[in-house]
Amino acid sequence: MLVLGIETSCDETAVGIVEDRMHLRANVIASQVELHAPYGGVVPEVAARAHLEQLLPTIDTALVQAGCRLSDMDGIAVTAGPGLVGALLVGVSGAKGLALAHDLPLLGVNHLRAHVEVAQLEFGELQPPLVALVVSGGHTSIVAMGEDGVFRHLGGTIDDAAGEAFDKIARFIGLPYPGGPEIDRLARDGDPTAFAFPRAMLHEPGYDLSLSGLKTAVIRELRRLDAAGIDPNLADVAASFQEAIVDVQLIKTLQAAADEGLDQVVLAGGVAANTRLRERFAAECETNGQRLIVPSIPLCTDNGAMVAASGANLMAAGVTADLDLAVDPNLPLAG
Repeated sequence: MLVLGIETSCDETAVGIVEDRMHLRANVIASQVELHAPYGGVVPEVAARAHLEQLLPTIDTALVQAGCRLSDMDGIAVTAGPGLVGALLVGVSGAKGLALAHDLPLLGVNHLRAHVEVAQLEFGELQPPLVALVVSGGHTSIVAMGEDGVFRHLGGTIDDAAGEAFDKIARFIGLPYPGGPEIDRLARDGDPTAFAFPRAMLHEPGYDLSLSGLKTAVIRELRRLDAAGIDPNLADVAASFQEAIVDVQLIKTLQAAADEGLDQVVLAGGVAANTRLRERFAAECETNGQRLIVPSIPLCTDNGAMVAASGANLMAAGVTADLDLAVDPNLPLAG
């Protein structure tokens, strides 16, 4: 069974091809970073126009990489949400056209679920129950996946998502877009204990977290130092800021896993590419005797492989979409 997956939820035009749910045949990404860099963030209209230009060439490249043709596909999967509405419409419209023209099943994929299920391409089929931290530019959620494959919301950010906080602080200290990877690189040369930035809600009951106050604390400290004529070590700032974000996500997620009695933890989403987050989760899970499932870095960021894998799961379960499939920019992962 071959499934082609299309991902256009934000600023990456991505196409993947997966065979028999577990085997990656192609994963091609047309990046828009250079288009959005002058603005310091994603411009929705620019993203949608770029998807229009890049979608068909990206599909062609993926087919060549996989060594197959559209007529060889058994299904067309596409991200239906969440994401930017204009960007989503480009992908869904393209997928509908392919499905109709080639008489193939259409598979509407939840972007966040796909971030979790992409792990099956490297770890084999997920065996719930498990706890997952899904963390990206627009989402920071802690969820439990039951044996029935249904996700249940446990907690998450009540304000800024982790990726959003990374980008805002990176922009404030003059790092280029996208800010998350730049903070990660700069922090490797810094001292994570240099600044005592706050960990909001860390000891409050439940699994919600807040990052807005952390962001404000960093900005206020930098302004205070500037007013005092002190030139801060930006590597120390980045490392201390990053450590605070990692702390709250790590502690809340592993507490949720412990309270739920679950020994499998999945780390998913674009921010899961952060090296410090991966290191801390790996060390703590090993200490706790928990199994950590975290995809390789290319499969953490938005990609077509994750959509193809999730779509293949839907197809295997007999869940297909009609050609009137609508996009949902606020599509939830769990109730």
